[in-house]
Amino acid sequence: MRLKVTKIVFLSLFVLVAAGIFNLSVIQGNKFKRLSNRNCIRLLPQLGARGKILDRNGEIIADNYLTYDVMVMPQKKEEVSGMIAGISRVLGSRPDQLKEKFRSGYQASFLPVIIEKNIDIKKAIAIEELKNESPGIIIQPHPLRRYPHGELACHVLGYLNEIDGKRLAKLADSGYNARDIVGFTGVEEKYDYFLRQQDGALSVEVDHRGKFMRVLGYRPPQSGNDLQLTLDLRVQKVVEEKMAGRTGSVIIMDPSSGEIIAMASSPGFKPSAFINKSGPYIARLFKDPDSPLINRSISGVYPPASVFKTVIASAGLDSGKINLNTTFFCPGHLKVGRRDFACWDTHNQQNLNQAIAHSCDVFFYRSGLLLGAQGIHDYALKFGLGKQTQVDLPYEVNGFVPSPLWKRMVRLQNWFDGDTANFSIGQGDLLVTPLQIARLISVFANGGFMVTPYIVKKIDGHNTSAGHKKEARIPIKDSVLANVNKGLRQVVADTEGTANILSGLTVSVAGKTGTAQAPRGQPHAWFAGYFPYNDPKYAICVFLEHGGSGYASCVLTKQIIEEMALEGLI
Repeated sequence: MRLKVTKIVFLSLFVLVAAGIFNLSVIQGNKFKRLSNRNCIRLLPQLGARGKILDRNGEIIADNYLTYDVMVMPQKKEEVSGMIAGISRVLGSRPDQLKEKFRSGYQASFLPVIIEKNIDIKKAIAIEELKNESPGIIIQPHPLRRYPHGELACHVLGYLNEIDGKRLAKLADSGYNARDIVGFTGVEEKYDYFLRQQDGALSVEVDHRGKFMRVLGYRPPQSGNDLQLTLDLRVQKVVEEKMAGRTGSVIIMDPSSGEIIAMASSPGFKPSAFINKSGPYIARLFKDPDSPLINRSISGVYPPASVFKTVIASAGLDSGKINLNTTFFCPGHLKVGRRDFACWDTHNQQNLNQAIAHSCDVFFYRSGLLLGAQGIHDYALKFGLGKQTQVDLPYEVNGFVPSPLWKRMVRLQNWFDGDTANFSIGQGDLLVTPLQIARLISVFANGGFMVTPYIVKKIDGHNTSAGHKKEARIPIKDSVLANVNKGLRQVVADTEGTANILSGLTVSVAGKTGTAQAPRGQPHAWFAGYFPYNDPKYAICVFLEHGGSGYASCVLTKQIIEEMALEGLI
């Protein structure tokens, strides 16, 4: 009986062992095979190159250059020491420094350790020759972003940096990972998905202790897509050279298509500093009170001052509140309620064209009061103010167009006629971006169309312009725009016009000046116009923060147009 029980026990144990072996080898065999492969095969990333950025003529604005990282596979202690000794002789470095880099960079026995970064090609070739005796040495090509023109077009380009938590949370589902290098601001950020490279991989075999055995396979990296911009670097250089030392923005665009030919914001910054990890320089950028990282063209908001009179003139004619024969007398001021509103000069009797040319505040105070605050608000919206232009750059702001309802609901105050008078000359709570003004003035240059400004023309050689061109006819009579157009020409052509300094240029210019009161410091200076007058090819907006007066912007406009003509760019 006891023997029988013993046989049953042993038989049961045998069945259990056999079942366990069957489960491991057959039922879960594939699972454990995969785990085994993972234990012996490691994938080492191979870095790809980010897509290039070109101007409209194919000139490189941003590309990449190859540097080389020196890596060693963790082997036996004496093997690592031998490899480091050979590498140190080529690099001219002290072996103990490289050993310290090895110790601090070590993560696992199967992962190579970077002991030197960004060496040149000559040293890389010399170290490569050491691999005959030390196969654990790896030379890893490492593409780095290059900006050959320094600060030129820096706000359009943006810069690269390691992904932060906010961006990672937003982009994780698109394949982005911690420590990825991504675009910050400009087209580097807006088009990061297209510019981003696809990294390759090197498949290596390691033994059960993680020691490198052999290379199994290689998947080459793929470069990102190239972008071709609408910018003309020749014009951009002219603009930035003339803008040097000033604070503000200059935009030149095609008024019919919305293509941005030049966009400069000053002060600027060096995008390469973020590649080179220039810590002190970057710290100064973030602390600088002039905010050099902000693109004033699309993220800065300011009162438009007298440039806004183009809206008041159009609204007055279109609504029938004034006509070409309407005149108002300017004694140099106008009493509205209990307050006396000054004009910058005494203009006497003025009709619309004269008032535009001379920028007579009194004429526009009276015109604005006839329109009423709500009427001004509604026409400002028709001209695209108070909302983004939808340019393909990140961090564009809306600006702001006030209204009586807003003041009552938000500020809990009533709207008075004095507010309307201030509103009529582009002051008060009205805020715009320079790009909104460039688009506004383009309406008069192109015959009444609201264009969508854009900066990217081609992606990987495929023309994307059609996707940007969202032209919309503004609901204002052609005759109204034509008459305001004549007034804008008189701003330059009239001997007493506020932009008469531009009359001596080889190309005819039309436009409007503006001097905007600022809460601190000198007034802001504006000029917005287009040229040639009879066949406009360019719209221009010149804004100088605390520039003093619209005249200062006219001087800069003159310098830019003269240089463009001298270089055959007009």
